Amino acid sequence: MILPKHPNVIVPTIDTERLRLRGHRPDDLADSVAMFSNPDFLRHVAGEPIPAEEVWARILRHIGHWSVFGFGLWAVEEKATGRFAGEVGIANFNREIDHLFNDAPEAVWGLVPWSHGKGFATEAVSAVHTWFDGQFGPTRTVCIVRPANAASIRVAAKNGYREVRRPSTAARPCSFSNGLRGKAEPAP
Repeated sequence: MILPKHPNVIVPTIDTERLRLRGHRPDDLADSVAMFSNPDFLRHVAGEPIPAEEVWARILRHIGHWSVFGFGLWAVEEKATGRFAGEVGIANFNREIDHLFNDAPEAVWGLVPWSHGKGFATEAVSAVHTWFDGQFGPTRTVCIVRPANAASIRVAAKNGYREVRRPSTAARPCSFSNGLRGKAEPAP
């Protein structure tokens, strides 16, 4: 498990061709609440709208995650407009889902519907992996994608993930993927 302590970490800003990945801020609350209330976003994530209080707790958790681990989630903005586009990153959620997830940082991405179909997720996830590998070296990471989320399955594949299992967790089927991008994975 990657568990360095980084109490004074400053979340790096990553600029891609079209996106800016930056640390979460308190003023992200309204955009984040809108994202976690949007049915088109929720159908592949939480299912039900998340109350503002819980979204606020998520933002605070994202900010704090960086201090503990030295990595975490970024807020995503479209550079041309400054418009909030979602969040992306790698985190240690310490999920007790499957042995394949033990001690593995989890790649996550969620973008607001207006940004879908533009390649933003692939661009952002790729930039996160490049940054993460530069900081920690090649590290096995995992991601969870629901089987019905074809777009995210494509994003995962473009970033070196392959499906390894489809268990059912809390009555929500998930497609598990993992990978050391560019290296063979052991059989599950």
